[in-house]
Amino acid sequence: MSGFQNEKSVVLDYYAALDNANVAQIEDVLKQHTADHYTWRAFHPFHVQTDVREVAHLFWQPFRKSVTHMQRRMDVFFAGTSFVDDGTSVWVCTMGHLMGLFDEAWLGIQPTGKMIMLRYAEFHKVENGKISETAFYFDIPHFMMQAGYQPFAEQAAAHMVQPGPATHDGLLYADADPSEGQKTLDTIHAMISDLGQWKSGLPLEEELARSWHDDMIWWGPAGIGATYTIARYAKQHSGPFRAGLSDRSGTGHIARIAEGHLGAFFGWPNFKAKATGGYLGLPPNDTLSEFRVIDVYRREGEKLKENWVFIDMLHFFMHQGIDILGDLENTKP
Repeated sequence: MSGFQNEKSVVLDYYAALDNANVAQIEDVLKQHTADHYTWRAFHPFHVQTDVREVAHLFWQPFRKSVTHMQRRMDVFFAGTSFVDDGTSVWVCTMGHLMGLFDEAWLGIQPTGKMIMLRYAEFHKVENGKISETAFYFDIPHFMMQAGYQPFAEQAAAHMVQPGPATHDGLLYADADPSEGQKTLDTIHAMISDLGQWKSGLPLEEELARSWHDDMIWWGPAGIGATYTIARYAKQHSGPFRAGLSDRSGTGHIARIAEGHLGAFFGWPNFKAKATGGYLGLPPNDTLSEFRVIDVYRREGEKLKENWVFIDMLHFFMHQGIDILGDLENTKP
């Protein structure tokens, strides 16, 4: 789990080139930094792309035209070999916000002329000095809410622009002690064994206490919100989540990594489930819905302390027959 300087440099060089490029240069930047057989996964409405021209034309160029003077404000940066493929691949995980001035409409969302932030997390698989795969997950409903829209009828927890680690030590430019990364990965494995399968047999708060600090913070996506302490997390997210969803599939990840006190995973999808109990104000139904997720974790001691969660809520609502981006008029206050 050590020796990631080459892979980290590849991603940092890519970010420097991308963030400083003008709109017309973006496609060339992508070509220079990605492998010939490149896969880019992103949230609705972008989905999977395998041509950097499409990545540039569908996402980066329109976004940069709309959000001017863009600045990357990165809170988390680390790397690791993936548990999923027995350590044969190296991934770099980053998280933060893309901040700028919202000067032109994007995805039909009308501009404010004010500062705005797109909350994101990203995984990059690095091979032979190039990025061969990217998972770029971002919170469009969070962006909408900053612009004055109300995409969801209700939200159980708090809405806010979310900070990085409370300890302000999420940027691991230097490689961390491999033994610390293994501790983090082991803690995440234990949490997944309990929380990921919903069958520990314990009361929910007792189950959570096995792998979480009592004063844990769960930084969830817009539509669910952020929540603090095990008790409030159980009440405001985990409890309603389990009560509303059933027939959950097993957990499927494309990558699961850790370095130092940080860890993360993502899937496509992570799991599937049915909202048979109703969820987020939606009526009960038997539709099997996908949950595309990136989770980023900070371990403190023997347990997890903070968790940043990115869920493709627009994709989930599409499965429920609701096209939030296609019906923006009904999301204005």
